[in-house]
Amino acid sequence: MSYAGPEFESPRPRPRRRPLTLALAVLVPGALLGWLVYEGVGGAADGGGAPAAVNAPVSAPPTVSSTTADDKALSAPLRGKVVVIDPGHNLTNFRHTAEINRKVDIGTGRKACDTTGTSTNSGYAEAKFSLDVAHRLRTLLERQGATVKLTQDGDRPYGPCVDERARIGNRAKADAVVSIHADGAGAGQRGYHVILPGRVHKGIADTRRIVVPSAALGKRVAADFGRVTGTKPANYIGDGTGLDTRTDLGGLNLSTVPKVFIECGNMRDSKDAALLTSAAWRQKAAQGISEGIVSFLRG
Repeated sequence: MSYAGPEFESPRPRPRRRPLTLALAVLVPGALLGWLVYEGVGGAADGGGAPAAVNAPVSAPPTVSSTTADDKALSAPLRGKVVVIDPGHNLTNFRHTAEINRKVDIGTGRKACDTTGTSTNSGYAEAKFSLDVAHRLRTLLERQGATVKLTQDGDRPYGPCVDERARIGNRAKADAVVSIHADGAGAGQRGYHVILPGRVHKGIADTRRIVVPSAALGKRVAADFGRVTGTKPANYIGDGTGLDTRTDLGGLNLSTVPKVFIECGNMRDSKDAALLTSAAWRQKAAQGISEGIVSFLRG
């Protein structure tokens, strides 16, 4: 049985709704057309609504500028430069006394191939010190873009001899060579000094072309070494300048490229020895030498 209650009675038609229906029939298509025009023109520009038409022009991505030559020069100021580091002596020279005592020609005479170097009173060897600073210095210079070569890297039984050390720098056509040492003077004699090549034109030695650039290199290294390490020029040599000129060192006499020696301190003085045996101070020493080399090579 079916039940037709009030909720199911069909509504009676209402004539007054007809005009509204006609109005909607006219307005809705117009509104729809307006919305489509907005979305196609304005909406897409706002980043919302429908996607842009397939044939609409696509904006090019922002241009990323390439690294300029100036940028590269700033990040690697020593690119193209060759630096030779000469760690003084050799830890195993003492086992090869006959070889290192052999005389070699240095132009102004004949001298021993090499020596054992000195040490602190506690036994810290100059050869160990010089190689450690050389490694630190190499790292710093390579970060600046330089090509770095060592005359020895603890990889040979003795030496090399002083004449060969000079030839290594010459063959490399080095832009700068620094030989690293520590002195063995008396107690109370403190400080660093840089040794410059004197004017030599004798036998196989001819330093005339390198005296001036070597002096420029030495002055830069001495100044930056003192500033970075906070130490003073030697109080026993160089008259307080931190510079000394010599003509009796084969490593300088036979060099054809700018070269200097640096005596970083006196291993026989307890106060200097405390610095030389400190890893933190050796890092400062390497930094000071590095900054001097960079300053020289950049002019």
